[in-house]
Amino acid sequence: MNDMLITALLPTGFYDLLPPNAEREAEVTARLMAVLTAHGYERVKPPLVEFEETLLSGAGAAMSAESFRTMDPTSHRMVAMRADMTPQVSRIAATRLGHRPRPLRLSYAGQVLRVKGTEVRPERQFGQAGAELIGAEGPGADVEVIAVAAEALLGVGVPNLSVDLTMPTLVPAIFEAFDIPGDKRGALRAALDHKDTAAVAELAGKDGELLTQLVAAAGGAAQVRPALDRLALPERARAERERLAAVLDGLATAMPSLMVTVDPVENRGFEYHTGISFTFFARGEVQRGALGELGRGGRYVAGEPARPEPATGFTLYTDMILSTLPNAPPRRRLLLPSGADPKLAAALRAAPHHWITVMALAEAEDWHAEAGRLGCSHVLEEGKPIPARETRP
Repeated sequence: MNDMLITALLPTGFYDLLPPNAEREAEVTARLMAVLTAHGYERVKPPLVEFEETLLSGAGAAMSAESFRTMDPTSHRMVAMRADMTPQVSRIAATRLGHRPRPLRLSYAGQVLRVKGTEVRPERQFGQAGAELIGAEGPGADVEVIAVAAEALLGVGVPNLSVDLTMPTLVPAIFEAFDIPGDKRGALRAALDHKDTAAVAELAGKDGELLTQLVAAAGGAAQVRPALDRLALPERARAERERLAAVLDGLATAMPSLMVTVDPVENRGFEYHTGISFTFFARGEVQRGALGELGRGGRYVAGEPARPEPATGFTLYTDMILSTLPNAPPRRRLLLPSGADPKLAAALRAAPHHWITVMALAEAEDWHAEAGRLGCSHVLEEGKPIPARETRP
């Protein structure tokens, strides 16, 4: 292996984002954030690294196994690199912005780092953009964050958008009501996540019928709602069902064209969520990554243990969003021969022209050939952009 190839090697799960994709990611992120800003979500920028006991407490505990750790040479304390930005925003809300009136709307964008990838999503560094609504309890808050996330995704051009809702606290409520032993709950939870109704029936015995009916109820919102209404749920589970109904009604008003599905028993990836949770997909698109998820979110408990706050929010994955979008047409690049008027060049870069200008740093025998070499579509001739002629060696 030659020296150049060796220096280009990166650890598994890390990659260089090259032109034009790096610029496209920045543009898409900016457009996502503009929608969040328009809905009143104020941007915060947490650090890449925090003290381990701070970053990996509360909601952050769920990301403990995914977080890189190292020793801070200044404080000689263990620090961790963020694997998810939601816990950081929760910390900021509870501490630095604890005096602000609630509900508090915050947004963020940045890179996260994870110890390992998965078979279907090998990336260990990727971009997140998201929002948190902190201090709001009712279903109206759930509706808002889902609708705002959907608007942001549709705004950047995600095709065939759909959202899948789940209730991570529904199954635990049934376990509690039926007094299912603790040693069976883990296996039952796994069987439900895999939709293995035979295993559910075997593990739950006489109580398995309701759980298998919940598995069978998954599907489009219009079909799931009456199916759930027919089930004789325990009291706490009925409250979960009523909240789901309120969220579905709210979404039908706020985003009537959004396709909504419901999986009453799905829990994977929502372990720390405390209520309505959701995942966004682009239907019919073949995508790389974990099941083609464009983002996910839901209700959780924010703040410090002594001062918990109801919260809900979402995180969008910029690399997955880019994978659903068509290639953007290349922007017009204009080669400016050496000595071109700087004021004219500035005017061409400004509205309404919006040219990308590339200044030649040396004389060339054939400016059209030089434009092709530098990836420019046009050449400035006599003060005007002229399409570069195709040249052959």
